[in-house]
Amino acid sequence: MKNVQTFFTEKAILVGVHLHDQENFQYSMEELANLAVAGDMKVVGSITQKMNQINPSHFVGSGKMEEIKGLLQLHQASLVIFNDELSPTQIRNLESDLACKVIDRTMLILDIFAKRAKTREAQLQVEVARLQYMLPRLINTGESLGRQSGGVGTKNRGAGETSLELNRRKIESKIVKLNKELELLVARRHTQRKRRKKNEIPVVSLVGYTNAGKSTIMNGMVEMYGQHPSKQVFEKDMLFATLETSVRHIHLPDKKSFLMTDTVGFVSKLPHHLVKAFRSTLEEVADADLLIHVVDYANAEHNQQISVTNEILKELNMNHVPVVYAYNKTDLTDRPIPSVDENSVYLSAKQQIGLDELSQIIREHLFADYIQCDMLIPFDSGSQLSYLNEHGHVLSTSYEPEGTKISIECSKAVYERCKEFLIS
Repeated sequence: MKNVQTFFTEKAILVGVHLHDQENFQYSMEELANLAVAGDMKVVGSITQKMNQINPSHFVGSGKMEEIKGLLQLHQASLVIFNDELSPTQIRNLESDLACKVIDRTMLILDIFAKRAKTREAQLQVEVARLQYMLPRLINTGESLGRQSGGVGTKNRGAGETSLELNRRKIESKIVKLNKELELLVARRHTQRKRRKKNEIPVVSLVGYTNAGKSTIMNGMVEMYGQHPSKQVFEKDMLFATLETSVRHIHLPDKKSFLMTDTVGFVSKLPHHLVKAFRSTLEEVADADLLIHVVDYANAEHNQQISVTNEILKELNMNHVPVVYAYNKTDLTDRPIPSVDENSVYLSAKQQIGLDELSQIIREHLFADYIQCDMLIPFDSGSQLSYLNEHGHVLSTSYEPEGTKISIECSKAVYERCKEFLIS
């Protein structure tokens, strides 16, 4: 599915501080530029500074402040984006001295999520994360101070509230209200997951860095197994194209099937509030029988992206689920495709090369405990024969005087339910 052309809304200057112990700094700045583009902003300049520690008042030194002012004027930019989280004091000082809007990486990611969220659950999750981020960053102004009561010792001391206190209470109240609504949606999702488990359908979850190609793999699998085009999920070559969790039922030719879920992608320095808010969505991953860790193999920093994804999975207590690595976009490298190396598949989802191999590895993991056996179903147990035909792969059928004899491959659960008909 294609999206409409992007129109840039603001010109932005990027600012990054390279601390002595910070790894992958240059890649982090490139990623910040990509995030800005994903937020419909045009990057017109970038400034970096090496420091042993940040400036507590302005994050950067006074010399860099002058450089930023010069770039703002040169490009007529109206926005400065810092690569690290800023304190309320730093934001206030920077906006005052630069006379423009200043945001940090966290605010940028929250803004992208807010623009992209389509379902009510995603919108609630983003809004809760945004409010939780805002709460400690409320800044008192001269106007709000004017609402305070009189000086020390006056009779009405404490009777008046500052606008800061009022705003804080309003935000806290809104967070509680949104969380209650979110809990209802989370409970509904939990009920859906319980129903899937009851139906004994295995679940495969696509995880990985944003823009690695998870949605493209999902659509490739949907198309490969003959589902209607309406079942395809949104995909685009951009960061955080997918925020909602999509679930598709993949029906294999031999009566086997599984559910495939496409989840929100990860990124370095993913805001803690956002991870916390999306925890309920990411529980889809925790309940999976298998994870497909999708990697953009053509990206020079793909090993760093793997580390970031693994760290987030660990933080979410999801590092216990078996993992298969799908090295996507390998067609953009010198490595031949398709190729398989134990639990790793090198493929190109866009070219639909290697999806058969990925499907085979999924089969080996999900259906390893399948049992092949012979059963004899009496003629008066037609409902059991229908059940076996629906939930197992019948290899052959013959008719005996006592009933219908079938050779079948089925899951352990189906086998246990019908083992009374087993032919020893």
